[in-house]
Amino acid sequence: MIQVLLIGIGAGDPRQLTYEAVEALRCVDVFFVMDKGPEAQDLLEARKAILQRYLPNDSYRIVQITDPPRARQAPGYAESIDVWHRQRATAYASQLQAQLHPGQTCAFLLWGEPGLYDSTLRVMELVRERGVSLALKVVPGISSMQLLAARHQIALTRVGEPLIVLPGRRLADLEQVDNVVVMLDSACAFAELSDPALTIFWGAYLGTADEVLITGPLEAVKACIVEVRASLRRRKGWMMDIYLLRRDVLPTSACPTEPANPLSGHPG
Repeated sequence: MIQVLLIGIGAGDPRQLTYEAVEALRCVDVFFVMDKGPEAQDLLEARKAILQRYLPNDSYRIVQITDPPRARQAPGYAESIDVWHRQRATAYASQLQAQLHPGQTCAFLLWGEPGLYDSTLRVMELVRERGVSLALKVVPGISSMQLLAARHQIALTRVGEPLIVLPGRRLADLEQVDNVVVMLDSACAFAELSDPALTIFWGAYLGTADEVLITGPLEAVKACIVEVRASLRRRKGWMMDIYLLRRDVLPTSACPTEPANPLSGHPG
Protein backbone atom coordinates (compact mmCIF):
# COMPACT_ATOMS: atom_id res chain seq x y z
CA MET A 1 0.00 0.00 0.00
CA ILE A 2 1.27 3.45 -0.96
CA GLN A 3 1.30 6.15 1.72
CA VAL A 4 0.09 9.45 0.23
CA LEU A 5 -0.05 12.77 2.08
CA LEU A 6 -2.13 15.66 0.72
CA ILE A 7 -0.63 18.72 2.41
CA GLY A 8 -2.27 22.14 2.35
CA ILE A 9 0.49 24.74 1.99
CA GLY A 10 -1.51 27.96 2.32
CA ALA A 11 -2.15 30.71 -0.21
CA GLY A 12 1.45 31.59 -1.05
CA ASP A 13 3.44 32.63 2.02
CA PRO A 14 5.73 29.78 3.24
CA ARG A 15 5.05 30.94 6.82
CA GLN A 16 1.42 29.90 6.45
CA LEU A 17 2.23 26.21 6.83
CA THR A 18 0.94 24.75 10.07
CA TYR A 19 3.17 22.81 12.46
CA GLU A 20 1.29 19.69 11.40
CA ALA A 21 2.16 20.39 7.77
CA VAL A 22 5.85 20.92 8.56
CA GLU A 23 5.95 17.68 10.53
CA ALA A 24 4.28 15.91 7.60
CA LEU A 25 6.89 17.27 5.17
CA ARG A 26 9.62 15.63 7.24
CA CYS A 27 8.05 12.19 6.72
CA VAL A 28 8.07 12.36 2.92
CA ASP A 29 10.49 10.64 0.55
CA VAL A 30 9.01 11.76 -2.78
CA PHE A 31 7.09 14.96 -3.56
CA PHE A 32 4.93 14.97 -6.67
CA VAL A 33 4.29 18.35 -8.28
CA MET A 34 2.23 19.24 -11.33
CA ASP A 35 4.05 20.85 -14.26
CA LYS A 36 1.56 23.30 -15.76
CA GLY A 37 3.95 24.72 -18.32
CA PRO A 38 6.28 27.74 -18.42
CA GLU A 39 3.56 30.31 -17.62
CA ALA A 40 3.00 28.76 -14.20
CA GLN A 41 6.65 28.04 -13.42
CA ASP A 42 6.59 30.24 -10.32
CA LEU A 43 3.89 28.00 -8.79
CA LEU A 44 6.38 25.15 -9.03
CA GLU A 45 9.16 27.33 -7.66
CA ALA A 46 6.98 28.30 -4.70
CA ARG A 47 6.66 24.65 -3.73
CA LYS A 48 10.41 24.15 -4.07
CA ALA A 49 11.01 27.20 -1.86
CA ILE A 50 8.82 25.69 0.85
CA LEU A 51 10.80 22.44 0.76
CA GLN A 52 14.12 24.30 0.90
CA ARG A 53 12.89 26.32 3.87
CA TYR A 54 11.68 23.38 5.96
CA LEU A 55 13.80 20.49 4.62
CA PRO A 56 17.30 21.91 4.25
CA ASN A 57 18.97 18.47 4.19
CA ASP A 58 17.60 17.59 0.72
CA SER A 59 16.70 14.05 1.79
CA TYR A 60 13.84 13.84 -0.68
CA ARG A 61 13.09 13.69 -4.38
CA ILE A 62 10.82 15.93 -6.45
CA VAL A 63 8.99 14.29 -9.36
CA GLN A 64 7.19 16.52 -11.84
CA ILE A 65 4.05 15.23 -13.52
CA THR A 66 2.96 16.95 -16.70
CA ASP A 67 -0.56 18.25 -16.17
CA PRO A 68 -2.79 17.10 -19.03
CA PRO A 69 -4.63 19.90 -20.81
CA ARG A 70 -8.29 20.23 -19.88
CA ALA A 71 -10.54 18.52 -22.41
CA ARG A 72 -12.47 21.62 -23.43
CA GLN A 73 -13.88 19.81 -26.46
CA ALA A 74 -16.16 17.78 -24.16
CA PRO A 75 -19.88 18.65 -24.51
CA GLY A 76 -20.22 20.45 -21.15
CA TYR A 77 -18.29 21.86 -18.22
CA ALA A 78 -18.86 18.88 -15.89
CA GLU A 79 -17.95 16.45 -18.66
CA SER A 80 -14.74 18.31 -19.48
CA ILE A 81 -13.70 18.28 -15.81
CA ASP A 82 -14.45 14.56 -15.54
CA VAL A 83 -12.28 13.79 -18.59
CA TRP A 84 -9.50 15.98 -17.20
CA HIS A 85 -9.61 14.32 -13.77
CA ARG A 86 -9.46 10.86 -15.34
CA GLN A 87 -6.43 11.88 -17.38
CA ARG A 88 -4.79 13.17 -14.21
CA ALA A 89 -5.63 9.93 -12.39
CA THR A 90 -3.94 7.90 -15.12
CA ALA A 91 -0.81 10.04 -14.86
CA TYR A 92 -0.82 9.85 -11.05
CA ALA A 93 -1.29 6.09 -10.98
CA SER A 94 1.62 5.55 -13.38
CA GLN A 95 4.01 7.78 -11.43
CA LEU A 96 3.01 6.50 -7.99
CA GLN A 97 3.78 2.96 -9.05
CA ALA A 98 6.99 3.86 -10.91
CA GLN A 99 8.65 6.28 -8.49
CA LEU A 100 8.14 4.76 -5.03
CA HIS A 101 10.05 1.98 -3.34
CA PRO A 102 8.41 -0.26 -0.70
CA GLY A 103 7.90 1.59 2.58
CA GLN A 104 8.32 5.06 1.11
CA THR A 105 5.87 7.94 1.60
CA CYS A 106 4.90 10.49 -1.02
CA ALA A 107 3.07 13.80 -0.89
CA PHE A 108 1.31 16.37 -3.02
CA LEU A 109 1.71 20.01 -1.93
CA LEU A 110 -1.70 21.58 -2.49
CA TRP A 111 -2.28 25.32 -2.76
CA GLY A 112 -4.59 26.56 -0.01
CA GLU A 113 -6.89 24.01 1.61
CA PRO A 114 -7.23 20.47 0.16
CA GLY A 115 -10.96 20.39 0.95
CA LEU A 116 -11.88 23.68 -0.75
CA TYR A 117 -11.99 23.80 -4.56
CA ASP A 118 -9.17 21.32 -5.00
CA SER A 119 -9.63 18.21 -7.12
CA THR A 120 -6.87 16.01 -5.70
CA LEU A 121 -9.07 14.02 -3.33
CA ARG A 122 -11.46 13.18 -6.18
CA VAL A 123 -8.54 12.29 -8.45
CA MET A 124 -7.12 9.95 -5.79
CA GLU A 125 -10.40 8.02 -5.74
CA LEU A 126 -10.01 7.57 -9.49
CA VAL A 127 -6.43 6.37 -8.89
CA ARG A 128 -7.82 3.71 -6.58
CA GLU A 129 -10.23 2.66 -9.32
CA ARG A 130 -7.15 1.95 -11.45
CA GLY A 131 -6.01 -0.67 -8.95
CA VAL A 132 -3.52 1.38 -6.92
CA SER A 133 -3.82 0.72 -3.17
CA LEU A 134 -3.51 4.02 -1.28
CA ALA A 135 -3.42 5.07 2.36
CA LEU A 136 -4.36 8.76 2.34
CA LYS A 137 -3.77 11.43 4.95
CA VAL A 138 -5.01 15.00 4.49
CA VAL A 139 -3.25 17.87 6.26
CA PRO A 140 -5.42 21.03 6.20
CA GLY A 141 -4.04 24.39 5.13
CA ILE A 142 -4.91 28.07 5.24
CA SER A 143 -7.23 28.95 2.37
CA SER A 144 -7.23 32.10 0.26
CA MET A 145 -10.71 32.73 1.66
CA GLN A 146 -9.29 33.03 5.18
CA LEU A 147 -6.44 35.22 3.99
CA LEU A 148 -8.83 37.50 2.09
CA ALA A 149 -10.75 38.13 5.31
CA ALA A 150 -7.55 38.78 7.25
CA ARG A 151 -6.14 41.21 4.69
CA HIS A 152 -9.35 43.24 4.53
CA GLN A 153 -9.84 42.94 8.31
CA ILE A 154 -13.36 41.60 8.05
CA ALA A 155 -15.28 38.58 9.30
CA LEU A 156 -16.62 36.38 6.54
CA THR A 157 -19.78 35.57 8.46
CA ARG A 158 -22.36 37.99 9.81
CA VAL A 159 -24.88 37.53 12.61
CA GLY A 160 -27.82 35.43 11.48
CA GLU A 161 -26.64 35.31 7.85
CA PRO A 162 -25.31 32.42 5.80
CA LEU A 163 -22.08 32.62 3.84
CA ILE A 164 -22.25 31.28 0.29
CA VAL A 165 -19.08 30.09 -1.46
CA LEU A 166 -19.26 29.43 -5.17
CA PRO A 167 -17.29 29.56 -8.44
CA GLY A 168 -17.65 32.59 -10.67
CA ARG A 169 -19.68 30.74 -13.30
CA ARG A 170 -22.47 30.23 -10.74
CA LEU A 171 -22.70 33.83 -9.52
CA ALA A 172 -25.40 34.72 -12.05
CA ASP A 173 -27.59 31.89 -10.68
CA LEU A 174 -28.20 33.74 -7.40
CA GLU A 175 -31.47 35.64 -7.14
CA GLN A 176 -29.81 38.11 -4.76
CA VAL A 177 -26.25 38.52 -3.57
CA ASP A 178 -25.99 39.15 0.17
CA ASN A 179 -22.76 37.61 1.52
CA VAL A 180 -20.92 35.60 -1.13
CA VAL A 181 -17.31 34.48 -1.57
CA VAL A 182 -16.47 33.90 -5.23
CA MET A 183 -13.52 31.83 -6.45
CA LEU A 184 -12.35 30.73 -9.90
CA ASP A 185 -13.87 33.72 -11.68
CA SER A 186 -11.80 34.02 -14.85
CA ALA A 187 -14.68 35.80 -16.62
CA CYS A 188 -15.08 38.55 -13.97
CA ALA A 189 -18.74 37.73 -13.35
CA PHE A 190 -18.93 40.49 -10.75
CA ALA A 191 -18.65 43.06 -13.55
CA GLU A 192 -22.07 42.00 -14.87
CA LEU A 193 -23.80 42.97 -11.61
CA SER A 194 -25.43 46.39 -11.25
CA ASP A 195 -26.34 46.79 -7.61
CA PRO A 196 -25.45 49.98 -5.72
CA ALA A 197 -25.88 48.19 -2.39
CA LEU A 198 -22.99 45.76 -2.97
CA THR A 199 -19.45 46.16 -1.67
CA ILE A 200 -16.61 44.05 -3.06
CA PHE A 201 -13.49 42.94 -1.19
CA TRP A 202 -11.06 41.69 -3.84
CA GLY A 203 -7.59 40.19 -3.56
CA ALA A 204 -5.09 38.70 -6.00
CA TYR A 205 -1.92 36.67 -5.39
CA LEU A 206 -2.69 36.66 -1.68
CA GLY A 207 0.21 35.73 0.55
CA THR A 208 2.87 36.58 -2.04
CA ALA A 209 5.04 39.60 -2.75
CA ASP A 210 2.68 40.42 -5.63
CA GLU A 211 -0.43 40.68 -3.44
CA VAL A 212 -2.99 43.30 -4.56
CA LEU A 213 -6.13 44.40 -2.67
CA ILE A 214 -9.04 46.56 -3.81
CA THR A 215 -12.26 47.27 -1.93
CA GLY A 216 -15.19 49.62 -2.29
CA PRO A 217 -18.74 49.86 -3.65
CA LEU A 218 -18.97 47.41 -6.54
CA GLU A 219 -20.33 49.98 -8.97
CA ALA A 220 -17.42 52.33 -8.21
CA VAL A 221 -14.51 49.87 -8.43
CA LYS A 222 -15.54 46.98 -10.68
CA ALA A 223 -14.07 48.53 -13.84
CA CYS A 224 -10.85 49.20 -11.92
CA ILE A 225 -10.63 45.58 -10.79
CA VAL A 226 -11.20 44.29 -14.32
CA GLU A 227 -8.43 46.55 -15.65
CA VAL A 228 -5.95 45.77 -12.88
CA ARG A 229 -6.69 42.05 -13.11
CA ALA A 230 -6.11 41.98 -16.89
CA SER A 231 -2.86 43.94 -16.53
CA LEU A 232 -1.56 41.59 -13.84
CA ARG A 233 -2.50 38.52 -15.81
CA ARG A 234 -0.66 39.77 -18.89
CA ARG A 235 2.46 40.58 -16.90
CA LYS A 236 2.55 37.44 -14.78
CA GLY A 237 1.03 34.85 -17.12
CA TRP A 238 -1.48 33.47 -14.60
CA MET A 239 -3.98 34.76 -12.08
CA MET A 240 -5.19 33.65 -8.67
CA ASP A 241 -7.83 35.92 -7.18
CA ILE A 242 -10.82 35.75 -4.88
CA TYR A 243 -13.43 38.20 -3.63
CA LEU A 244 -16.29 38.72 -1.21
CA LEU A 245 -19.48 40.47 -2.31
CA ARG A 246 -21.50 41.92 0.57
CA ARG A 247 -24.69 43.97 0.76
CA ASP A 248 -23.18 46.99 2.49
CA VAL A 249 -21.85 50.37 1.46
CA LEU A 250 -18.32 51.65 2.09
CA PRO A 251 -16.66 54.90 0.99
CA THR A 252 -15.48 54.78 -2.60
CA SER A 253 -11.94 53.52 -3.12
CA ALA A 254 -9.67 55.14 -5.65
CA CYS A 255 -8.47 52.85 -8.41
CA PRO A 256 -4.70 52.41 -8.17
CA THR A 257 -2.81 53.09 -11.39
CA GLU A 258 -0.43 50.32 -10.38
CA PRO A 259 -0.78 47.48 -7.83
CA ALA A 260 0.34 48.35 -4.32
CA ASN A 261 3.08 45.73 -4.66
CA PRO A 262 4.36 45.84 -8.26
CA LEU A 263 5.08 42.42 -9.71
CA SER A 264 8.57 41.49 -8.73
CA GLY A 265 8.81 37.85 -9.64
CA HIS A 266 8.47 34.92 -7.31
CA PRO A 267 7.94 35.79 -3.62
CA GLY A 268 10.75 33.49 -2.57
